[in-house]
Amino acid sequence: MPAGDVVPERRLHPVTPLRRAWAPFAILVGWAVHDPNGTQQRLSQLTATTLLLASAAVIIGGAVYGFLSWWFTHFGVTDTELRIRTGLFFRRTAHIRLDRLQAVDVTRPLLARIAGVAKLKLDVVGAEKKDELAYLGEREAAELRAELLARAAGFAPEEAREVGEAPVRDLLHVRPRLLALSLLLTGAPWAMLLAAVVVPTFLWFATHNLWTVLATALPMLGGAFASSGGRFITEYDWTVGESPDGIRIDHGLLDKAHETVPPGRVQTVHVVQPLLWRRFGWVRVELDVAGSANGVLVPVAPREQAEAVIGRVLPGVRVPDAAELVRPPARAAWCVPFWWKGYGLAITEEAFAARHGLFRRRLSLVPHAKVQSVRLSQGPWERFKGVADVRVDTGANKTVTARLRPADEAYALLHTQADRSRTGRNQARPDRWMS
Repeated sequence: MPAGDVVPERRLHPVTPLRRAWAPFAILVGWAVHDPNGTQQRLSQLTATTLLLASAAVIIGGAVYGFLSWWFTHFGVTDTELRIRTGLFFRRTAHIRLDRLQAVDVTRPLLARIAGVAKLKLDVVGAEKKDELAYLGEREAAELRAELLARAAGFAPEEAREVGEAPVRDLLHVRPRLLALSLLLTGAPWAMLLAAVVVPTFLWFATHNLWTVLATALPMLGGAFASSGGRFITEYDWTVGESPDGIRIDHGLLDKAHETVPPGRVQTVHVVQPLLWRRFGWVRVELDVAGSANGVLVPVAPREQAEAVIGRVLPGVRVPDAAELVRPPARAAWCVPFWWKGYGLAITEEAFAARHGLFRRRLSLVPHAKVQSVRLSQGPWERFKGVADVRVDTGANKTVTARLRPADEAYALLHTQADRSRTGRNQARPDRWMS
């Protein structure tokens, strides 16, 4: 776009002011919770007329604040960037370069679905958090997402509007029954639920203070729900598909989410298997993605199906069998008693694979091309026993550790892994969008 041309700007959906209107109410609620006794005393001193006038002032103030926030928010798409201008008192303009855009996710919270609107979340390389456009009409959000991805792929502005949504091929669908059963066979919710019963009961007999019991029990019950019912609601109807712009993930019972795992940005894949899942051969697949918060690929699936999906995320990478993982030497038991048996290491032609966990196994796969650095660490007791840890760092600011390896093996691995990583980066295909 030539210099001096005016960028056509648009506003968000007219229901957006409701998103901001609750801010004054949140301030009042926070003040009331901070000083409940003082709040109760002040309210008792007010007349009914004063309460009505104060309530009306808060409602009008919230409505005005929400409207002004919406009115002063604009966005526009140029040939090279997406611009978002926000701010009622302090103006802020976000310049999102399209060539740095790696994913555009669409989320539809329950109330937004009722209103027919959606939220667009923008994943940009190097950004700590996602910029967002909330809210847009569902159709407008889908069209804008497709246009942004097409422009990021290199299509001309005129062509980008015509490309539309890239085609998708389904890879995996997690049935609700399987998801519910897998959550019941996970130990964490039951442990938190047991703690939520035992600890408050003990506190009641110790203090006879109802507020202490409630302050302890409610967070514990909330944690138990979040790790079971909350996960079921979030991961309900989980579908994984493959498209030219990345791996598509759709999920959610109340809040619908449409996410994209960018191609070439996955740094590490974690294959997780709780103890009670082993009998059924189920696994959970998690991801470390550079510059992205997308962390789950498959909530639960048979191992064969999960490995097929991993093969699409990391082409050419094979998940090693349990028999290929080499345990630390027996002398490592002096460093980590009993739990040392859960550690293992396998180096394949494509990846560095390290496992830890005896009851809840977690196998981490790092493609050689994604290893940024290799380190060796050895404490005094480990040095005495002739073992050492080998750590590989990835582009997602994460570390995968092969624990308690024989010292001579660890020193050799330090150099050979650096060579593998250098060769892998030279041979790796560049990160691409649509092709």
